[in-house]
Amino acid sequence: MSAEPRPTRRELLLRGGKALAVLGGSAAAARLAYDRGGWSVGAAAGVREVRDYRRQDHGGPCDFAVARGDATTTPAALVEHAVAALGEMRRFVSRGDVVVIKPNIGWDRTPLQAANTNPELVATVVRLALDAGARKVIVTDASCNDPGRCFQRSGIWARAHAAGAEVMLPAEHRFRTMRLGGEVLDEWPVYRTLIEADKVINCPVAKHHNLAKYTAAMKNWYGTLGGRRNRLHQSIDRSIADLATFMRPTLTVVDGIRVLMRNGPQGGNVDDTQRMNTVIATVDQVAADAFGCTLIGQRPENLPYLRMAEERHLGTSQWQTLRPREIALANDVAPETRALWVPDGRDAAEVSYALHVAQRARVLA
Repeated sequence: MSAEPRPTRRELLLRGGKALAVLGGSAAAARLAYDRGGWSVGAAAGVREVRDYRRQDHGGPCDFAVARGDATTTPAALVEHAVAALGEMRRFVSRGDVVVIKPNIGWDRTPLQAANTNPELVATVVRLALDAGARKVIVTDASCNDPGRCFQRSGIWARAHAAGAEVMLPAEHRFRTMRLGGEVLDEWPVYRTLIEADKVINCPVAKHHNLAKYTAAMKNWYGTLGGRRNRLHQSIDRSIADLATFMRPTLTVVDGIRVLMRNGPQGGNVDDTQRMNTVIATVDQVAADAFGCTLIGQRPENLPYLRMAEERHLGTSQWQTLRPREIALANDVAPETRALWVPDGRDAAEVSYALHVAQRARVLA
């Protein structure tokens, strides 16, 4: 019986290539089945992990406050009066707390471009938390652009540090995989600094977003994630609702001082911004977005993630039910606090939008 001919070098290479292709396909299939920075919803198991920082709240004079100023009003004054209307920072921060403040520091932009949270607003929240007895205040975010440049150019690093905060840049070792158990987000690396705090204060900037239409309180939680979070844009509304289900802050302070009206979230052109001199403070992140979206002329019903959040009982888009207060500030008169109400038969979004239009005229006057 004759021996089989030995395979040629070319045949050996072809066989090797086929074997590698099979192994590569298997690896890809395994990666799709479990992706630390991806979906893996079909494989979801275990208990959903939630970080709810609201449980220490025992109530106050109101749950929703809007401070508005004229062209001379400082961001610090707006924040101070908005938080005071809720019952002062001591309502939210206890002596000895470790407080994490989560601004939007996502972009390599200056304060005039309004892509990041106003640095003076952040510094004021730091000071109020320390004055209320916080043992430590940390300011941090997981930036989209280079973190070092974002933290410096935004002005937040310098102002927060000067106010007494520890400013923390994101690093790979500071993330921990957690089970969010959401419709889109199952297991994902989450910023440990935020999930290990005693209290969390959300300090987003109100602005346009080319996919979500509007971004502020709920969308700001994207900055708690590691991994390839750009993939979440494929189902952006559900991912926002998943994140708001996971992160439920002690307090939300929305920066409406200078608002990016279009070409968000990164912006770049100062002509796309408008000075609004408005700060929203509330215990309800859903209400914050329902009211805040009218700053850019958007309506709550056009934002599917608000409906999803209400269905999950995360808050209400009916901000007028939260005993809202409006504080008007001007250098030449004493601050005026009044009830912020919606007349019978009027649409709440129309009322808030009309207030913002009047406020723009007031700032420009």
